[in-house]
Amino acid sequence: MTLFLLVLLAALAFEYINGFHDAANAIATVVSTKVLTPRQAIMMAAVCNLVGACLGTAVAHTIGADIVDIHAITMPTVFAALIGAIIWGLLTWWLGLPSSSSHALIGGLCGAALASTGGNWAVLKWSSVVVKATKVSHEGLWPKVVVPMITSPLAGFVIGGVIMLLLTALLKSYRPYLIQKIFGKAQLASAAFMGLSHGGNDAQKTMGIIALALFTGTNTGAFDHLPPFLHFLRTEHFTVDTWVVVACALMMAAGTAGGGWRIIRTLGHKMVRLQPVHGFAAETSAGIVIHIATTLGIPVSTTHVISTSIMGVGATKRLSAVKWGVVQRIVWAWVLTLPITALMGWTCMHLMKLCGL
Repeated sequence: MTLFLLVLLAALAFEYINGFHDAANAIATVVSTKVLTPRQAIMMAAVCNLVGACLGTAVAHTIGADIVDIHAITMPTVFAALIGAIIWGLLTWWLGLPSSSSHALIGGLCGAALASTGGNWAVLKWSSVVVKATKVSHEGLWPKVVVPMITSPLAGFVIGGVIMLLLTALLKSYRPYLIQKIFGKAQLASAAFMGLSHGGNDAQKTMGIIALALFTGTNTGAFDHLPPFLHFLRTEHFTVDTWVVVACALMMAAGTAGGGWRIIRTLGHKMVRLQPVHGFAAETSAGIVIHIATTLGIPVSTTHVISTSIMGVGATKRLSAVKWGVVQRIVWAWVLTLPITALMGWTCMHLMKLCGL
């Protein structure tokens, strides 16, 4: 029971860090275009993240049940995965790099699972086809993590560019002052949509981890002697309880309210200079991609999607408008996240074994 409490605290800490680390995803553009002050933008993002986090659990089921074999997972495995993800999240936040909290959590879980099973690669679910009633779905690391890791940023880039080109064609006869006025207000809606989408996808990842810990605790006997008032923790099947959804939503909102100024500067100022119309196009395209992924239960990186959406919008002005040196640093953070966090999860798990846990 003590270890579960540590897992729960680590999971909520990860959700908080995810909130302030990824706060910039939803508000960097609306701050950089000066439509809202940083304080106003953060409060709006916190509320939207809170609401979005309560709108579904499809991504939580993917993280908790479709990435690794849940019957081979122990409580220390979950704890080691969270510690690895937290370390990477704090490190990239300190460096101001918009890395993926999603991939950090997935990498940590895979590495810890391998360590806890003595390097048995069969513990990782690579790809499978699941038939439920009349619905056929593809599950596992390859269709739910690896492929979307490549396609979702590309989709953000392309859709962002297309929306910006359409807006440019439609607005070419309008005066710049009028465009600024219209999209100064329209960007409020696009930023709110981005906040809802971000909360809906990112908050669910921690929900899945906590649900996995509850399932593991029940099936390994860790919850056999719980007092009556804690029996709600027991779950024979993998489910995402309401209290888990509420706790994660509140923690995500609290983390978002804490801000993420280092990454706001990278996304909103260093990568490409934006006007309200550009911010509207970037937020709308990113929100569309993330919302579709959430509906399909795919844990995409909101960081990747909003970053490439901004790139796509900026590239329509001219390719030199995008500061490609900053982009290169971001891409390296993306590429390294999964292997480094897997190594961190693996290392944390072995250290726990050495400590007798």
